[in-house]
Amino acid sequence: MGTPNERPLRADAQRNRDLLLATAAKAFTECGPDSTLESIAKNAGVGIGTLYRHFPTREALVEAVYRNELATVCAAAPELLAAMPPVQATRAWMDRFVDFMTRKIGMADALRALIAAGADPYAHSFELLVGAIQPLLEAAAAADEIRSDIAAEDVLMSLSGVVLAAGSDREQTGRLLDLLLDGLRYRA
Repeated sequence: MGTPNERPLRADAQRNRDLLLATAAKAFTECGPDSTLESIAKNAGVGIGTLYRHFPTREALVEAVYRNELATVCAAAPELLAAMPPVQATRAWMDRFVDFMTRKIGMADALRALIAAGADPYAHSFELLVGAIQPLLEAAAAADEIRSDIAAEDVLMSLSGVVLAAGSDREQTGRLLDLLLDGLRYRA
């Protein structure tokens, strides 16, 4: 979000920022880099000046959308773990990760343009995702629901493979996620 010395946003400004991020994520996913900032502002119900106050450049908006999506999927892990048994929380997080990856693929052109402009939106992404899934795997292993020798990095790579293999076929994605989770379980 901001630096530690910045004041928190007023409630209306935070609401506008959140609306802009959600609207931009949808626009970049559906229309790619051809999404205009004017249409994003209009669809969010704010003026273009409001968009520029929060995101002074197109690249700043793309990067903020990506980082917001990443933060959302990472923040889901402890929430799911608090709300359901570990193996169910792990499976639910896998669904959230697939949604995140699907949106990221939809934003690929916008992210490539950001990288071409010199930014690195992926810096620390893998570490953050490992940090999100690791407690889920540890809790499921502690509950004797999955093996304890599973590397979080391997699970993330497998999840990425599921997304690339199944594409937008959510039914097949679900089957592949179930198969992956079944592969993490103990065998007698």
